[in-house]
Amino acid sequence: MQEYDLLVVGGGPGGYVAAIRAAQRGLNVAVVEKERPGGVCLNWGCIPTKAMLRSAEVYETVLHAADFGVRAENVGLDYDAITRRKDSVVKGLTDGVAGLLKANGVTVVNGHARFTGPTTVDVFAVGESALGANGPRYAADPAGAEPVDRISARDVIIATGSVPVQLPLPGAELPGVITSDGAFGLTEVPGKLAVIGGSAVGAEWASLFSSLGSEVTIIEMQPTLVPAEDAEIGKALGRSFGKRGVQVLTGATVSKIESSGRGKNAALKVAVDGAKVSEVDADVVLVGVGRKPNTAALDLSAAGVEVDGRGFVQVDDQLRTNVEHVYAIGDVTGKALLAHVASHQGVVAAETIAGHHAAIDYDVIPAATFTHPEIASVGLTEKQATDAGHEVVAAKFPFAALGRAQTFGDTEGFMKIVAGKQYGEVLGVHVFGPSASDLITEGALAITLEATLDELAETIHAHPTLGEIGMEAAMSALGLPVHTAPPKKR
Repeated sequence: MQEYDLLVVGGGPGGYVAAIRAAQRGLNVAVVEKERPGGVCLNWGCIPTKAMLRSAEVYETVLHAADFGVRAENVGLDYDAITRRKDSVVKGLTDGVAGLLKANGVTVVNGHARFTGPTTVDVFAVGESALGANGPRYAADPAGAEPVDRISARDVIIATGSVPVQLPLPGAELPGVITSDGAFGLTEVPGKLAVIGGSAVGAEWASLFSSLGSEVTIIEMQPTLVPAEDAEIGKALGRSFGKRGVQVLTGATVSKIESSGRGKNAALKVAVDGAKVSEVDADVVLVGVGRKPNTAALDLSAAGVEVDGRGFVQVDDQLRTNVEHVYAIGDVTGKALLAHVASHQGVVAAETIAGHHAAIDYDVIPAATFTHPEIASVGLTEKQATDAGHEVVAAKFPFAALGRAQTFGDTEGFMKIVAGKQYGEVLGVHVFGPSASDLITEGALAITLEATLDELAETIHAHPTLGEIGMEAAMSALGLPVHTAPPKKR
């Protein structure tokens, strides 16, 4: 049996970061990972979708090149080339992570880990993965196979991530019904695509395939798309999708999926309740309603690790589970299913194990959705702030009023700031527009440093930039806008 100071089960954005930090602190570390390093984010989530979204953005830009005085003829789409580029980007980054682990002296063990005790695991071989409708499937050794490795460690971190939720819908097993992970197996752009779920995952895929030419319908049970965001953001995204030809059905549910024919290319019919239409035709139905913890095959009971009713591992502020020397980070904790949260949790857990103090503030977590336009937010929505008892002031500033947005040719959207009315402390920042994912960092820093509207407004921002919108939104919230009309007097 091999022995280490720390064993990390899972090599995703939480696991590999934890392993590297622990190794930097002098620990002898091993990582068990059944596929390429990087986990869901690098292999099936953040990176591959963003690579494909970038291709879609370039395609749309070239289609509208005449708006910029550029003539482009015979513009075409090569979906195979898009997926090859995506694969190349993913391979480059996963190879980079593997190199970082090696450079830091971390041992990587390929296989699937199964607990045999609190700090011991058996590692079983897995075969090549095959991409199915629900994502990657691995050819495991036959039942009763002997483990290829046995590992013991002083401390263990569970970092196995999450998998897509599969709805218990009649017809969910039909050919052409896929999850967000399974979408990477598509070999062509669907003619008609129905997306069930209008949160970040569903909205991104809807945006991507709409840009590539699919006829898209998105179905969301809540009153607005991206329901975790400020309501004004969700409404704005719905309007934007509508202008692009996406059929948006909010306040709607799906009761069943049926096949309208036979054979591989049979069309699908989605039965919808509570919407203006009762049936949606589709070639592909993409289910993007959320994710669940990837712990089913770990045998956590052998380790004595407790989970909640949804299967998420319970942890304290330092990511300790109920079992001494066993920690959990990332999506399996259910705190916030975001790669950057997993990475920060990995640092906190590793530092704690190494005897150093570290903490994470879950109140200041920026989030981004890479639709077109992008969405990003941090802190409280206006409703959350009001419900929490704050007397608030909220103001928006449009990208259309920015010189840089005009020159860039991308003026749709706005920034909204939510602040305390008495002192002007920034409580939340919400962006819908170009480069929102980059702009939100200023909002996160403002909340972390307890900055006020006055301080944002008085900070000199470079011109002409998209970043000026933070300063301009703050001035609007103060009732002193320069580049928009003054607020109406009451």
